[in-house]
Amino acid sequence: MRDQESFVPVEDELDDVTTGEMELSERQSLRRVPGLSTELTDVTEVEYRQLRLERVVLVGVWTEGSVTDAENSLTELAALAETAGSQVLEGLIQRRTRPDPATYIGRGKVDDLGAVVLSTGADTVICDGELSPSQLRNLEQRTKVKVVDRTALILDIFAQHAKSKEGKAQVELAQLEYLLPRLRGWGETLSRQTGGSGRGGGAGGGVGVRGPGETKLETDRRRIRHRISRLRREIKSMRTVRVTKRARRTRNSVPAVAIAGYTNAGKSSLLNRLTGAGVLVENALFATLDPTTRKATASDGRLYTLSDTVGFVRHLPHQIVEAFRSTLEEVAEADLVVHVVDGTHPDPEEQVRAVHEVLAEVGADRLPELLVVNKTDAADEDTLLRLKRLWPDAIFVSAHSGQGVEGLRAAIEDRLPQPAVEVRAVLPYERGDLVSRVHRTGEVLSTAHLPEGTLLHVRVSAELAAELAQFDVERQGQAAGSRA
Repeated sequence: MRDQESFVPVEDELDDVTTGEMELSERQSLRRVPGLSTELTDVTEVEYRQLRLERVVLVGVWTEGSVTDAENSLTELAALAETAGSQVLEGLIQRRTRPDPATYIGRGKVDDLGAVVLSTGADTVICDGELSPSQLRNLEQRTKVKVVDRTALILDIFAQHAKSKEGKAQVELAQLEYLLPRLRGWGETLSRQTGGSGRGGGAGGGVGVRGPGETKLETDRRRIRHRISRLRREIKSMRTVRVTKRARRTRNSVPAVAIAGYTNAGKSSLLNRLTGAGVLVENALFATLDPTTRKATASDGRLYTLSDTVGFVRHLPHQIVEAFRSTLEEVAEADLVVHVVDGTHPDPEEQVRAVHEVLAEVGADRLPELLVVNKTDAADEDTLLRLKRLWPDAIFVSAHSGQGVEGLRAAIEDRLPQPAVEVRAVLPYERGDLVSRVHRTGEVLSTAHLPEGTLLHVRVSAELAAELAQFDVERQGQAAGSRA
């Protein structure tokens, strides 16, 4: 079965004020140039697969679900390929009960794929799944072009878009863990040993070089394992800084709201609308990877934080989930998850399922969730009506036009955790610091100014209530009665 897909580029959706214009301009000025060499690059004398994708053919295996599901998956793969800088020439789908263990698609279909590659002039084949090392090698030998799987493609996009030190370290860790089992040497008959193999020698042995040795492949595996260990230590130390900041917010009773969702659903746009964060916004998959936390103020004066997180995608590589676990823990430690869904996507239900799958992996599936359907200005009415019936409690907004954003802000504030202890206290006017803390972290029910100080009726945390106890109106009244 062969389906040819047509892929139409979508115009970039840019906010005029807070869309990270400088970063977006820099990214667009460094696009890959078509027509340059796409030969495999040799680094440390092994084949290190740096992806320079130009003209690609997509291949998918349809094992379950409907044909629409298979086509949506291949369309998403095309968007990933275009984000990586390639031109999609054709998309092929084969119906099978399971992928072929040797060649991913059926062996007869490999010849058809080779013919398509030849007729279109493609230089790369991208498979919609994670391939084993033997599947990669067999497909390349049969098609005579570079073969890349979905995981390597996503890792390449992450490598392009990572900006912070932590983000770059996380991406490098994920790439090395993916690369390690896929290292290949210099051929089937050449061992390239650094030393001989003892008496009788080996393929790399000889006079003056006998003795214990190891192949260059083994040397590079050892170096990669060493680098992986070092990156894990670095990321762990960065995680300590993140945990310290989070503990400080917890100690100050500042509620945390995490914005999560599918990639390109509009999370960064919503963060910009709600806080004026100025985070980069681009109509591309995984445009922003580094988490951004901004302060927001509720209508009653309480402070809370909003954090943008890395986007999810169906079949998100496990290397990414593991490498970004410290970042994703920001979601698991939040008081509320704002789950953003793209209202223009052909299969928003699948988006929600994929996000819930990743949230469960990091222990965030039991948190309170507020579902937000974004891009309502671009979605058709029938789709919006269907989604309103499907998710009656969801908030429908457009981060681009601002429609519904105030309603979203109110819904977030309603779901913030309420301080537990109710207190009525008269604070002396010289204790303005306490009044400020109450307004910042508590819920103020009423305020009155008396000659002796400010009368506050508030709900606050147990820790702050203990500090207010000496000014408690009821306790002062009881003390005065006992003295009488």
